[in-house]
Order: sequence, then structure tokens, then C-alpha cells
Amino acid sequence: MTSPYRVVAVSGSLHEPSKTTALIRAIAAAVAERAPVDVTLIELTTIGPQLAGALRRGQLSAALEAQLRAIEDADLLIVGSPVYRASFTGLFKHLFDFVGQYALVGKPVLLAATGGGERHALMIEHQLRPLFSFFQALTLPVGVYASDTDFDGYSISSEVLHARVALAADRALPLVGYAATRSVDVLV
Repeated sequence: MTSPYRVVAVSGSLHEPSKTTALIRAIAAAVAERAPVDVTLIELTTIGPQLAGALRRGQLSAALEAQLRAIEDADLLIVGSPVYRASFTGLFKHLFDFVGQYALVGKPVLLAATGGGERHALMIEHQLRPLFSFFQALTLPVGVYASDTDFDGYSISSEVLHARVALAADRALPLVGYAATRSVDVLV
């Protein structure tokens, strides 16, 4: 038996309850239905106040340092943010400013976002994908976008969204297995 995949799910939402967090949890659950995983959920609503004042990684608490190491050591990242002023939230970006520049090379990253309507769906392509391209991460081709109409309160009510989540999980796992067996040498 192999070890479970280490899946780290990061919600960039600044509110609780949160549609973004509900979406991130649904994606993580779909992955867990398909493979043995250990899921760590990181929510900015929890860590944001500690993160906001730090300018360097050395200023972070031991608990935040452990969460950064979890991100860097994950076999699969699931990341999502609500669309805020046409991009991800500032604290979401601030969190990833502390991640080591080469720590995510080749790491599969499943991108997700939520917004008020369909007009924000390209945030995945125009904001999230370039951020993780900087890290040389393997951003998965299938991202998951959800609008307010996909939810009943903070629960996913759309069968179409459930299908997109399932498709993303199905397409992610073969790449997780591939990436987990590869060693990545980085030229610095």
C-alpha cells in the first residue's frame, strides 16, 4: 500500500461561511472519493489576521510556517479565491508571496474561483494560472468556476457544477500520480 496523497486545499475567501470554501471542500471531497488522501484545509478567514502584518517569512508564527510547509510539500494543491476586483483576494496573494520560489515546480495545482456571475469566469485563466506559472507549477487544464447561481446558500445546488468538480478530480489524479513519482531538479 502506498501512502495517501497529501492534498492541501487553500481558500482565499475572507468570509465565513463562504461559497469559495464550500467549493474547495467539494473538490477535495471528490478527490478523496477517488484516491487515498490526507487533506489539509487552509482558510484565510482563520490565518489572515496573523498573515496580514508579516513582511518576511521569518516573521510568521510557527503555525503559519507549518501551513506554508504543507503547501510546499503537497502532492496536489487545490486553490481557490472569490473574484475580488477582477482578481484573487490580496491576502491570498500575500500567502503565496511567502511560498518558496521553487517549492512548487512541477506540482499539480487545481484552480478554482467563485464570483457573482459568469462574467468573472476568466479570472482562473487571467489571474490564477499566471500566478502558479511563476512557480513553474503544473496548473491543471480543467479549472472549476462557480457563480452565485450554483449555490443554495452555501451549499452547491447545481448538477452542472457537481459534474465539473467530478471532472476536475478525475483529470487531476493521473497527474498527481505522475508528479509524485518524479524528482524535480531545479537550477538556481
